[in-house]
Amino acid sequence: MSPEQIEEIARLRGLKLSPKQIARKLGIRPTVVNAILKQQMEELEKSRREGRLLAPLEKCLINSEAAKKLLDSQGHDGRLSSDEENEEIFDESGFALMVVTRFEKNRYIFASYLVDYYCLGIKKAVGPLKLDAHKYAALLKETYRHFEGMREISLSEAQGIIFGAVEYANSLGFAPHPDWALAKGHLGEVSVDLPIIEFGRGGKPFVCFQLSDDSEKIIAKLKETVGEGNFDYLGAEIEDDYDYTIIEKDGSTIIVVD
Repeated sequence: MSPEQIEEIARLRGLKLSPKQIARKLGIRPTVVNAILKQQMEELEKSRREGRLLAPLEKCLINSEAAKKLLDSQGHDGRLSSDEENEEIFDESGFALMVVTRFEKNRYIFASYLVDYYCLGIKKAVGPLKLDAHKYAALLKETYRHFEGMREISLSEAQGIIFGAVEYANSLGFAPHPDWALAKGHLGEVSVDLPIIEFGRGGKPFVCFQLSDDSEKIIAKLKETVGEGNFDYLGAEIEDDYDYTIIEKDGSTIIVVD
C-alpha cells in the first residue's frame, strides 16, 4: 500500500465508512483495510500512552489537604513550599492524591496518582481508563471517599507536584510504582512554567510508614543516600512492648508508635 492509499483509508474511516465500503471504494480486499485500520489504532494508542497525542484536558484534581500544604504556603523567594512553616495546614502523612482527566468522543479518560511528597514519590498509579459519564462520576467519588475534599488545579501545578516528587524520590534511591510507566504519558509534555516545590518535611525526607511498606529496606536506603540522622520516620518498628495506635487515613492504614 502506498502512503496515499493508507491516508485515504484513514480519511474514509473518519467519514464513518465501514471497512467493506472502504474496500469497495478503493478496489482492495476488506482484510487489507482491516489490517491497516488495526495498525493505525495501535499507533494511535501508543502515541497517547507516550504523551505524544492526547485528548483535550478536562480537569486536574488534588485532595484539599495536599493543596493547602503544597500550593497555599509560600516559601522564600516566591517558591511554593512543603515546609512546616504553617502548622495549621500540616499533614502528617504527606500524601497527595491527584486525578488528571481528559475528554474525547463522549468519554472521560481518567488517571490517578498517589504521591508521597515527603519521600517515596509515586506510591500508586491508575489508568488511563476510558469511562462514560456515570462510571467516571462513580470512580471520582470512590477515589476521594477517604479525603475531606478535593480541589481543581492547573495541569502545570499537577505536573510540578508529580514530576517533582518522582525526581525527589529518585534522588533518595526510590523508583516510582511500576504502573507509573503506563500513566506518565497521560500528563502530556512537561510545561515550561512548573512551580518550584520543596519536597520532604522540615528540610529532610520523612516517611509515614504503611503496612505494605518494607520499612527496613526503606530505612536502609535512606541511611545509604542521606545518612543516619538526616531523615525522620513514623511507625516503622512495632514490638510487643510498644504502645501503638492504628489510624485509617487517606485510604491507608498507618501505625503510629506512642
